[in-house]
Amino acid sequence: MCDTHDTTPHKGIEHEGHDHEHKAWSRRSFLQALGIAGSGSMMLGSNYLTASVPSPLIAAIGETETENILILIRLSGGNDGLSTVIPLEQYDAYRNARPNIFVPESKVLKLTDEFGVPSYMGALEPMWGDGQFKAVHGVGYEGQSLSHFTGSDIFSNTDLTTTGLGGEDTGWMGRHFEQCFPDYLSDFPGSRPEGPAAVQIGSFGNLVFEGEETNYAFVANNINQLEQIAETGLQYSVDTALFDDCMYGDQLRYLRGVSNVTNEYAGKIHAAWLRGQNQVEYQDNGFARQLALLARLIKGNLGTKVYMISMGGFDTHGNQPEAHARLMTNLSIAVDNFYDDLGFTEQDDKVLSMTFSEFGRRIFENGSNGTDHGKASPTLFFGSGLNGSAFVGDHPTLDDPDGRGNLEFTMDFRDLYATVLAEWLCVDIPLVEQHLLGHPYAPVNLGFNCSGTTFPDIAINDGDPTLPTPPDATDPNPNLLDAIVHRPFYPTDEAPHIYLELPFSAHVDIQLFNIIGQHVGTVYNEMVMEGQTEINVRERMPVHLSTGKYVYRISVQDQKMSKSIMVV
Repeated sequence: MCDTHDTTPHKGIEHEGHDHEHKAWSRRSFLQALGIAGSGSMMLGSNYLTASVPSPLIAAIGETETENILILIRLSGGNDGLSTVIPLEQYDAYRNARPNIFVPESKVLKLTDEFGVPSYMGALEPMWGDGQFKAVHGVGYEGQSLSHFTGSDIFSNTDLTTTGLGGEDTGWMGRHFEQCFPDYLSDFPGSRPEGPAAVQIGSFGNLVFEGEETNYAFVANNINQLEQIAETGLQYSVDTALFDDCMYGDQLRYLRGVSNVTNEYAGKIHAAWLRGQNQVEYQDNGFARQLALLARLIKGNLGTKVYMISMGGFDTHGNQPEAHARLMTNLSIAVDNFYDDLGFTEQDDKVLSMTFSEFGRRIFENGSNGTDHGKASPTLFFGSGLNGSAFVGDHPTLDDPDGRGNLEFTMDFRDLYATVLAEWLCVDIPLVEQHLLGHPYAPVNLGFNCSGTTFPDIAINDGDPTLPTPPDATDPNPNLLDAIVHRPFYPTDEAPHIYLELPFSAHVDIQLFNIIGQHVGTVYNEMVMEGQTEINVRERMPVHLSTGKYVYRISVQDQKMSKSIMVV
């Protein structure tokens, strides 16, 4: 918020208003007057660039020696939750509310008996099978705003005490970053010489990393810009002469400090890019390129702990089926490729990704084959650190929406932020509450735990079946099917094999799918005796398999199990 006093500049420096002017024109006001839409930012051509510096979050991480990294994925425009996680137990209500845009049941990838995702998100199936995918239902807050601008601000600043524009202008990460280094620009590089604390691509003006005096992320306006910096390490200096008696001397010193940090970190990013290598081929689209670059920087040991990337296009008022399918196909494939890439250097278990969007969309379709601004929506989490795949929390009911057809929230988004801060980044709980503006700590069991806190009971649906005993099994244990062991392995001839171990004799069906969910063929479909079996995938397939990642699905009676497998 700007000072409410008169901020009209005075002429000259020798006048009564000189000191007042320096107070009234904050660093942020000064940069805004220069046409830079945010503090801590530099102009790079026609785009914005923002520098990051030592932060309290990084200090806290350093104290706990965690190597964990967080990636925030912003789905800009308001992602439609009902086209992302489909509630199979409420499928009739879902279909009736959307007669022209519903996802047909035949095109729903069933992950549990209760929930599935559209088949165009099929690239996430191997991550589900490998325990790397969780979806939290009904994420939102009381009195949710349906404005793009206010909604985006609230998910960034966590401030529910104000309505409309003009609320808290610092972000949940920025407040934490600012604690230990209020004068960091004059002390750079201080205790953070290795690389920026945060890197952000796109969404300039978002409040997530905003502090009182600066934005604490190295921000590139788009992927082209950050790729250029990574590949060249070019430094964009602002070598302005500063005078102690200049009216804006303090602000100019600040500007030079930002420039120094920006230039220094451009070189650090370039060095990490040179050290790292992508070992997976990504698709050629903006979102995939963002994750490809992040993978390379992480593998190059940049040292950055928090990244934020963006994907736009989710404001689907019209022609939603085509738009959403394209967006979520790109997201699913890119995320899967990203974790495969990190897996080559065994860093996939140290990187957690989570989505967020300013709001969800309504239950009912509109007259343009789309949906309008709504409330609750799922948050998706990715990474081996989740230690298991599941649907978390209570899905909102479709039978009792509000008067405008909105899904009511069942999970406060601040509880997810708090869990990530305390349990993944290992920040002390009192600090977590402070930087979430006093929101009481109520963690959610997402599969990781740094603080040792006991998690409250929250509904978890991970698809573990309770099935009858197979008729030919000798063990009366009704969960005998849980004892089935299967895993891919790669002998010296490099042909992929599937190791299968059965505690009983049974008919086994194994189907192969590509990463976008298309059926490739039948690997195995016959009776298997009790004991161990090794199946050569190439020999069993009637068609040639191209090099790449696939998903095999094993069916034994009513049990379905799947994992990813590489064909080389």
